[in-house]
Amino acid sequence: MNHSKIALKLFFFFTILLGVAYPLAVTGLAQALFRDPANGSRITVNGKTIGSRLIAQKFEKPGYFWPRPSAIDYQPLPSAGSNLSVASIALQKLVNERRERLIQAHGSQAGEPPQDLLFASASGMDPEISVAATRYQIRRVAEARGIEIAQVEAVVDQVAQPRQWGVFGEPTVNVLELNQRLDQVSTR
Repeated sequence: MNHSKIALKLFFFFTILLGVAYPLAVTGLAQALFRDPANGSRITVNGKTIGSRLIAQKFEKPGYFWPRPSAIDYQPLPSAGSNLSVASIALQKLVNERRERLIQAHGSQAGEPPQDLLFASASGMDPEISVAATRYQIRRVAEARGIEIAQVEAVVDQVAQPRQWGVFGEPTVNVLELNQRLDQVSTR
């Protein structure tokens, strides 16, 4: 009987410690130190949340920059890649279809599409594309919006993020932020 009392006391102690106190402490620290990421890094326009800077959205209209392809059609719940190998005929077919779509939309003078516009990411939800992928799309977006290429380039330069800590990775552009900023410049 004595062991049951000790076990019951430990059960309640650890339930309160790990089930209540620890989650409250972690949530409190997250809210105090990392408020924006802890709340989903939401992008809000006129008081309405239009998305998160952490999750890609599907953009297909010519006047918008297109994100990386998504193996899950930009649905966040089943976040995953396609798991197709480099030697996969299915992957080769997908990449060739994407290449043809990009060349058709941007013209052959734009050259070979950057790799991040051809291949889906591991999560299928990457919100950023490379600066090269952004520059590849500038002419199409400017023409569709009826604005100068230099104006679109200026917005891209404002939104582009440098390497992390100046060393890691490559410069990137968040597609949702870029498209939202372009909507402020041109509503067409």
